[in-house]
Amino acid sequence: MRKIILSVFVLGTIFSCSDGDLQIETIDFDSVSLQYCSNPVRNAKNLMFKINESEALILELQNGALNNGVVGDTIITESTVPNQSQITYRVFSDAVDDDYFCDDIPVVDPTVIQEVVAEDGLVIIETMLAESDSTLFAHSISLSGISFVTGNGERITNLAISEFGEVTTDVPN
Repeated sequence: MRKIILSVFVLGTIFSCSDGDLQIETIDFDSVSLQYCSNPVRNAKNLMFKINESEALILELQNGALNNGVVGDTIITESTVPNQSQITYRVFSDAVDDDYFCDDIPVVDPTVIQEVVAEDGLVIIETMLAESDSTLFAHSISLSGISFVTGNGERITNLAISEFGEVTTDVPN
């Protein structure tokens, strides 16, 4: 009986060992501020990101997604992932800051340990006149149905990134 219990324990230990792959259990960026290197502009491609210590969530918004809007109206724009906009999740070897994304010459350290590109989802942009300044449009960006699949086929579904953030652009003259 003792040999059977020992055998079960040994086999259980062998099969429960990790193969060394990094496992992503959750992606949580709701409490992290939206950042960008240069102010977002209408009718252009825009790069925005959120940094959570050694993780980053990067949104490359398709050209024209931040449209001109209409003074007095709320405009909803949708951009599909990955066909129109791209969302990338990166894990770094150490804490990262905006220099990683904004420097003309990319920094060498920290290094990217894992990168996962979203395979499905929707970026929703609600555009309206900014309440605080009638010369600006406010663009509220949210994510819906974002699906990441790692290189080993693991689907990441425990996402807490629905509200990506808000940016403003000038109202055209």
